[in-house]
Amino acid sequence: MSLLQIVSLLGGVALFLFGMTLMGDGLTSVSGSKLEPILFKLSGTPLKALLLGTGVTAVIQSSCATSVMAVGFVNSAMMSVRQAISVILGSILGTSITGWVLCLSYIDGTGSLSSILSTSTLTGIVAAAGIVFRFYFKSTTKQHVGDILMGFAILMFGMHTMSSAVSGLGDQAWFTGMMTGLSNPLLGILIGAIFTAILQSASAAVGILQALSVTGALGFDTMLPLLMGVNIGASFPVMLSAIGATAKGKQAAAVYPVVSVLGVLGCASLFYTAQAIFQFPFMTAIMNPFSTAFVNSAFRLVHVILLAPFIDAVEAIVTHLIPDRSEDAREPALQLEERFLNHPSLALEQSRAAMNRMAALARESVQIAVRLLREYRKKDFQRVRELESLVDQYEDMLGSYLLKLNGQHLSPRQSREVAKYLHTLSDLERISDHARNIAESCAELHEKHLVLSGSASYDLSVLVRAVDEIVRIMTEGYQTGDLRLALRVEPLEEVIDFLTDEMKMRQVERLRHHQGNITQNFVFNDLITNFERISDHCSNVALAMLRLTLGDFETHGYQEQMLRERDPEFEKIFAEYRKQYTLAPQEALSMKSA
Repeated sequence: MSLLQIVSLLGGVALFLFGMTLMGDGLTSVSGSKLEPILFKLSGTPLKALLLGTGVTAVIQSSCATSVMAVGFVNSAMMSVRQAISVILGSILGTSITGWVLCLSYIDGTGSLSSILSTSTLTGIVAAAGIVFRFYFKSTTKQHVGDILMGFAILMFGMHTMSSAVSGLGDQAWFTGMMTGLSNPLLGILIGAIFTAILQSASAAVGILQALSVTGALGFDTMLPLLMGVNIGASFPVMLSAIGATAKGKQAAAVYPVVSVLGVLGCASLFYTAQAIFQFPFMTAIMNPFSTAFVNSAFRLVHVILLAPFIDAVEAIVTHLIPDRSEDAREPALQLEERFLNHPSLALEQSRAAMNRMAALARESVQIAVRLLREYRKKDFQRVRELESLVDQYEDMLGSYLLKLNGQHLSPRQSREVAKYLHTLSDLERISDHARNIAESCAELHEKHLVLSGSASYDLSVLVRAVDEIVRIMTEGYQTGDLRLALRVEPLEEVIDFLTDEMKMRQVERLRHHQGNITQNFVFNDLITNFERISDHCSNVALAMLRLTLGDFETHGYQEQMLRERDPEFEKIFAEYRKQYTLAPQEALSMKSA
């Protein structure tokens, strides 16, 4: 093999790998934002997960990328290890589609139709179309389509270059001897695994084997072990993705090498046992790019069929290999998957789930703090403190994560989502802070044996009902994106403002009539101030939701506009809540207590 042929081969490999990367990135950018959330949302059953893993991999042309996504889902508690097993099995099958795509580069140009579909003609047309899409369209999606087309053209040209460089190797005795030696199944599997681990791409390894098959020196007996080894070697980059992952994430990453090795052992045992008995005549058949693609697809299909019924066994193996000793009855720590930052749709879905959980935790802290007013229990007081600390962690981790995500290439809708989350983080955190303040006021009442007067307790009960309602509709509206609930928050917040002002005046009257002392007064004022602040933060969250639809986050200006205009719907909701949360006359309460 001459120096020129070696340089040509290396150049072809480089172009092939670059073209595959460019095409894969373009496919991920165009379709990934739609496929990625579907991958974990619709993977509820093994069959669905397997089919989705196959489909997503066929589209984005990378079993490694699909498997790494599955590892990320498990690591962030968005998917179970069991679901990930089916997804990874599907990705093993889906990656065989690339081999058939590469067969296009081996269509010759002898016939009239074939000349139109020949490699040179097809490459030129696709490359020209890619240039047009990439440089003459302003739409980001169309530019990504241009990347796909140019990547495909470069890939095809690289395949053609590789095939031309190695075409003469079939006449070289040293090469044919080396290929014959690889017919030993164990040696062929080992070489295929090492070769793929270096390339870090099963599709690229199969493509290079297809290019080598044009030499006529690779028989079926040589190609099958190499393809089996390719399947094992593809697990290497997936295992690397587990660095820094949780125990569950590492278990998911271990699925790929486990199912690859088990699949190869199962397929090899069955095939070579049958070969020893029946002596298949096709063992010495000379392979070409098309037969290579067929054997690769057939092997992977059998592989998946063999292992699909044994998902429970695979799960037991990986959990035994990597035991999870982090089980804890407490609230699990927030896991935000850094791998998803390159997949904004997944990062946003993960952030949405975390924000919804944060809102639920803030609401729980308010509910428990209110319970302390009725009956003080140290366990409940401690739980409010734990929730406040947990919500603080959510704010810190989500804030950092969302800022990193904001630096990625986002669509306008995704940018608005990130802005909404960043805008509401501090309000949700402050709700839990005020819940803790309320709990501390309850502790003070309990420790100092203070008892609020009957009328003061009554006033507080009305305010508590109103605040519980505003926290409820804010949380449910935030978690579901229901703007109708968000529109009810501001009128109720204004009612709560009226309530707290009235309660302060009534408390002054009680002090004038010597109902209570200064310490009780301070605690009472602290309680109603914290309840009022909670309603203010609920209002801020709801306003951010409403402003999201307009893409403007000047919430204070919007709030002033809403209060100034007070449309009929606002007035109707306000009147409804004003009637529902009205304080009875103080004189009537005094007579009742007497």
